[in-house]
Amino acid sequence: MVGNGKMNPSSEAEERGMKSLLKWAAKYGIEVSESCSSLGLGHCLGVSWFPGAGGRGVAALRPISKGELLLKVPKSALITTDSLLSRDETLSLALKAHPSHSSTQVDYAIWAAQKAVTKAKYEWEQAFTLMKELKLKPPLLTFRAWIWATGTISSRTLHIPWDEAGCLCPVGDLFNYAAPTEDPDSFENVENWQNEHAKDDLDIHHSQRLTDGGYEEDVAAYCFYAKKNYNVGEQVLLSYGTYTNLELLEYYGFLLEDNPNEKVFIPLDLDMYSLSCWPKESLYIHQNGRPSFALMCALRLWATPLQQRKSIGHLAYSGCPISKGNEIYVMKWIGKKCDALLKEMPTSVEEDKSLVHLMDKMEEYENLGEWVKKASAVFGGEFGDNNILKAAYGVEGDDELTSLVRTKMLIDRWKLAVQWRLMYKTVVARCISYCTDIVNSLSTQ
Repeated sequence: MVGNGKMNPSSEAEERGMKSLLKWAAKYGIEVSESCSSLGLGHCLGVSWFPGAGGRGVAALRPISKGELLLKVPKSALITTDSLLSRDETLSLALKAHPSHSSTQVDYAIWAAQKAVTKAKYEWEQAFTLMKELKLKPPLLTFRAWIWATGTISSRTLHIPWDEAGCLCPVGDLFNYAAPTEDPDSFENVENWQNEHAKDDLDIHHSQRLTDGGYEEDVAAYCFYAKKNYNVGEQVLLSYGTYTNLELLEYYGFLLEDNPNEKVFIPLDLDMYSLSCWPKESLYIHQNGRPSFALMCALRLWATPLQQRKSIGHLAYSGCPISKGNEIYVMKWIGKKCDALLKEMPTSVEEDKSLVHLMDKMEEYENLGEWVKKASAVFGGEFGDNNILKAAYGVEGDDELTSLVRTKMLIDRWKLAVQWRLMYKTVVARCISYCTDIVNSLSTQ
């Protein structure tokens, strides 16, 4: 995992803050399973540091078995709309005066970062009057503060049945992410799951519960369960749901180098979409380079002569190859489309790998300016006449340390963008190799 939120493992302030959180957790009855201490994370789980694997996370302090209760957060400790309004009369009165403000967090646009910024600015402007009426301090009224606040909420909100806005779950948000391993596009996996869990509704509910956390009415608490066995010292991970890397980047601020749920979309002609009975979101390339079931069905039917589509369309919709010639044509088309897509991009896979490698070596330079000069010499186009330096050092009144911190923050964000596009290109390149292999195999039969 790369790009997740990080904490300085040697920071005394960070350590004090974590101790304060755990004391607060104990006060509100947050506890782990009965075999562990009820103080914070106790002797079952502990907050630890995992370099290159999410940074701060949760470690197993003893062997943990699949299905074991990891953490139980009482309803009274959950931060919800109702709990906030009941504790803060000023906030309650202010919201009643502004009924247009919904408690539901508005989703950010997925495909365009600029649209996300525009939407965030719009939400901030809409809420500005309310925030002033609440007499928030000036630093908390800024757009930067709004971005931090909305990002915190959107990346940590958990589902609860009685409030569509969800809740914040203290301590429960310390777990880092593990992607679900089931392939949602595989009919074989669906069939196996049904066969395995067809005993009764109770078994099915239990199986689903083990893969996730959820609010349980019978204990009035949000409960988290281990989805696998863990050894002592191993990082305990939980799934937040099924996300592509672009969605993880937008909602949580990190990427997975090996994301089984990654989806890469390639441009398709309008008539290809019209031939498909599946939504556009299902027409994609898997992380391993294979076209999705729906994409292959649509392209097989598209490559079939118009007068034959009605008679053999059932084969395409069932996922069966129509003919060897049809399969070769489709694979060649996908390969050429992917090749053209890579050639249209301003940087190559090799250039992106070199840039990421250079970013990883940034800490080895004594002077950040020296690193920027070297990077500019090798990747001048990326810097756009040192736009990073202008953004970092262009704020009037900032001292050198503040400018340095801002520069590193901007470079970290830039690195995430480069990593995402590298992963995108890597999947496209895998698809080219996969299609080439299929064509070569069919041609020799």
